Parts: sequence; C-alpha cells; structure tokens
Amino acid sequence: MVQMTEVGEREVLAGLVERVTFHNAETGFCVLRVKARGHRDLVTTVGHAATISAGEWLTASGEWINDRTYGQQFKARFLRTSAPTSVDGIEKYLASGMIRGVGPVYAKKLVGAFADKVFDVIELSPERLHEVPGIGPKRSTRITAAWAEQKIVREIILKINNVDPRSFFSVGCRVI
Repeated sequence: MVQMTEVGEREVLAGLVERVTFHNAETGFCVLRVKARGHRDLVTTVGHAATISAGEWLTASGEWINDRTYGQQFKARFLRTSAPTSVDGIEKYLASGMIRGVGPVYAKKLVGAFADKVFDVIELSPERLHEVPGIGPKRSTRITAAWAEQKIVREIILKINNVDPRSFFSVGCRVI
C-alpha cells in the first residue's frame, strides 16, 4: 500500500506526524518524523509549515535527499496537514502540548471517554469534560480557552492562505 507517486520529478508522501522534532515559528521551517504509508520506519521530513503538531495527517510533495549529516530525508516543497481522524492521531495531537491543560495522561483519558468525538465535545459541549476523572471546572476552562485560541490561530492561517476555515486544518504551505 505505497502512497508515493511521481509528479514530474516530485513524489507525494502521506502519513501521520509522529513527532515534531523541530519547528521555527518565525520561518516555519520544521523537521518531522512521519509514519508514512508504504514505509516500515519513520520518515524524516523537512519543509515549512506555519503550525504543525504530532497527530496531524500530513501530505507532502517533494523529493528524497541524502543529507551529509542527517541521512535520508524527504524534502517537502509543499506540506498540507489535516485534522487527525484516528483515535491514535487524536491522542497524539492532544498530548502534543498545543492545548494547555492536556498532556499525555489527559489526552488518553479524553480519547478513552469520547473517542473520535473529543474535538466536538471540547468545542460544542465543554461541560461534558467533567465526565472525565480529574477534569474539574478549572482544568475544563483552561482546555476550552486553549482550544478557542488554537481555533483562532487556525482560522487566521487559513485566511492568510485563502482557504475556507470550515475545512479545519487543511493548509498548504510552500517552501520558501
């Protein structure tokens, strides 16, 4: 089930962002470890993205390079991320630290309680967060506030990139 196709001299790589090794907020340069379709080991992917988190689904076009220091990498000329849809991806995304009040422990609890509906619960029914052991009014307020902040950031980025905000995460960022 290889998800790489040649596009001219470029290839397309798709997979789950397992880890953001490095991200420069000013330039957007990022180094990612991706569980890519058709690859047994994690793939190091480098490129530029305004924001990126573990758990997001990544589609990238670019080419393979062999860096003298870091070895084989996929150098993306274009990156597109989309909201995680798998329970594993959602848990990684929540545990990534982007949402204040949620780390690996609470990410696991939230996904255990709400599965793939956790984003809807945070946004539309935040009072249900109290159903999760250990999440009281103070923590649920932090989670919903952080979620709202992230939503504003996502919408600004989408607007800058001329993408309909209803498409949620889908943002393409070109290499500078």
